[in-house]
Amino acid sequence: MNNYLIFRTDRIGDFLISAILIKCIKKNDPNSHITLIRSKKNFAYIKTFPYVDKVISLNNSFFGKIILFFKLIKFNFKYIIIHDDKNRSKFISLFLKSSLKINIDSSIISHIEIIKDILKKMNFKFFNSSLNIFDNTKKKKPLTKKLVQFHFDEKWIFKDYIKKFVKIEPTELELINFIKKILQVNKNVIITSSYKLPLILEKTKPKLMDLGINLYENLSFSQLQNITSKSDLLISCHGAISHVAAAYNVKQIDIIDKTYDYTKWTDHFRKYHFLYRQNFKKLSKKIINLL
Repeated sequence: MNNYLIFRTDRIGDFLISAILIKCIKKNDPNSHITLIRSKKNFAYIKTFPYVDKVISLNNSFFGKIILFFKLIKFNFKYIIIHDDKNRSKFISLFLKSSLKINIDSSIISHIEIIKDILKKMNFKFFNSSLNIFDNTKKKKPLTKKLVQFHFDEKWIFKDYIKKFVKIEPTELELINFIKKILQVNKNVIITSSYKLPLILEKTKPKLMDLGINLYENLSFSQLQNITSKSDLLISCHGAISHVAAAYNVKQIDIIDKTYDYTKWTDHFRKYHFLYRQNFKKLSKKIINLL
């Protein structure tokens, strides 16, 4: 058995990129045992992945790093991969035993190309099938045919998101009219949110329910993933949920801002369409045209 140690001490979306790497390792080395160092926040979610053999949470304090070091020092790893590119991960790995320590090549822009570069350093092949990172989990049958998931989170609310990004927050009337136009194309629409429903959804909830729209709030990421897996289309602002849609090969309309280069995250996405953030009235028309 070959032991692998991977550092990925950041967000869920970042881990979903690393999951592609992990699946490739498993395909190249079926006897591999993979230990993943994760941030405390995403520990529970990552433990649900059957091809991650061991998950260790990093407490990002001085004593937390010391404790982690003593947990790892007794092992001899074949490869140590610092996939999060964090200085703390690089420092801890300096004192651990391994045949090869791999830092990412920061000159490579695309994250999928970074993965291919890591695999090349291990003399491993990249498998396109590894893009299906959830194929070891049971995918339930769709609830309905041609289900549209409109994920409405803080990224749609101007005061709750990055102020330098273009404002896309709709008025109540614009939101209702937008949903009505989607319903003219597709009769099955749900609205999801990871948190308590934003105020605009609370205010329009009676009208949305009259239109037959189900609203789901306070969803865990696993619950959100499950809904996306059963959808035919995801409409959302770019985030971890975008990686879920890509992994399930679900068509998505991804709302992004011109000031940030998203291609490094989306080079490997399938059935992918993006639109730049702009006034909701104009943006909604473009979304409808892509349905």
